[in-house]
Amino acid sequence: MNNTTEYYTRTAQVLHWIMAIIFILAWIIGFYSGNFLSYDVNGSFKGDMTTLHKNIATVIIFLVVIRIFWRYTHPAPQLPDSMSPRMKTFAHLGHLALYFMLLALPITGCLFSWSAGYPAPVLYLFDIPALIGKNPEVTAIVKPLHIWLSWAAGLLVVGHLLAALKHHFIDKDNILNSMTKQPK
Repeated sequence: MNNTTEYYTRTAQVLHWIMAIIFILAWIIGFYSGNFLSYDVNGSFKGDMTTLHKNIATVIIFLVVIRIFWRYTHPAPQLPDSMSPRMKTFAHLGHLALYFMLLALPITGCLFSWSAGYPAPVLYLFDIPALIGKNPEVTAIVKPLHIWLSWAAGLLVVGHLLAALKHHFIDKDNILNSMTKQPK
């Protein structure tokens, strides 16, 4: 399917910005609770922050599946002709990396939670059924993997933001507008 519009659909835009907000909130809460709180000192507050992190972050699994389906059925606007073929390739690879991270990060988070003997809650409404039981050996693998993926995903998001700002303020093309506006 070829898309000749300059703008993403309103649905794609809403999904993008909701996921961006959720990711940033989950990342900040996870970073804060993981680096500045301790069960010995902060007790239940750290537990509350970890639970909040999980309840927010697990939503990404559902949204990214919807977003991938939507993206498949509603192709993205074409990149501007002013972009070189190499830059277009990097843009596509960057988006694929973001989709991968938006799946890998909550999946490793769920595996981390389950292997440590805790649930993977969604918006305080229900728990994702545990696919594994408590298993310290798995925890020893997925905990550092989840942390490293969170840093990589954070860097990808920062790179994505910087690229969007470069396109808007330096290249003065329609890339940022394609995710923020609709035709009049």
